[in-house]
Amino acid sequence: MLLLATDLDGTLLGGHEDEKLKLYKILNENPGIKVVFVTGRGLDSVKPLLDDPIIPNPDFIICDVGATVVDGRTLKPVEPIQSEINDRWPGALKVDLYMKEVPGLRKQLVPMERRCSYYYDEAVDMKMLEENAKELGLDVIVSAGKFIDILPGGINKGFTLRKLMEMLNVPEGEIIVAGDTLNDLSLFQTGYNGVVVGGAEDVLKEATADQKSVFHATSNGCGGIIEGFRFFGHLEY
Repeated sequence: MLLLATDLDGTLLGGHEDEKLKLYKILNENPGIKVVFVTGRGLDSVKPLLDDPIIPNPDFIICDVGATVVDGRTLKPVEPIQSEINDRWPGALKVDLYMKEVPGLRKQLVPMERRCSYYYDEAVDMKMLEENAKELGLDVIVSAGKFIDILPGGINKGFTLRKLMEMLNVPEGEIIVAGDTLNDLSLFQTGYNGVVVGGAEDVLKEATADQKSVFHATSNGCGGIIEGFRFFGHLEY
């Protein structure tokens, strides 16, 4: 068995069209490969992908940068992991109240659960933001040079994926993670084999440069994932 836990934008949804079709064909025609979407999108933003006949359907979906985890078929929360995350979240209204005083922040108008996401600019008072988040027991993740996610304390993509893998008893050697931005860093910090795809953020490449379990691909998106499959010896494609 092989389990691919992959980011969406810039990763599973990125790359040249022929490489995307090639990877989707591999995933769709090999039932021994399980797929987990691990994304910063909210669940409502992921649902349209499930109706696409070409994109492989996931076995599980981790969204909201790790704050939501559901079964890929039923879309029901995966318990007890989801309840543990819920217990760490004080509510969006309280978070927004604390963050509205921070200069340089603008709320993202996207579907989200158990997180608050913002755009930021050069005027942002990062120290104030982090102090306010710490007061609430929350974590701050910055990515792509313009996005800020406020998350339940200790929750990120890597945390939720590891909890899920332990619950499912998936051997570590059968897992590959893939991503392209700094909010994917926690995936590579799990110790699982990982692929940083081509075109990834420089800060992510730098942060994973010395990790022996991480392969840095040259091809963008799906092409990079295929490179990773070859590198780790799971498939001969």
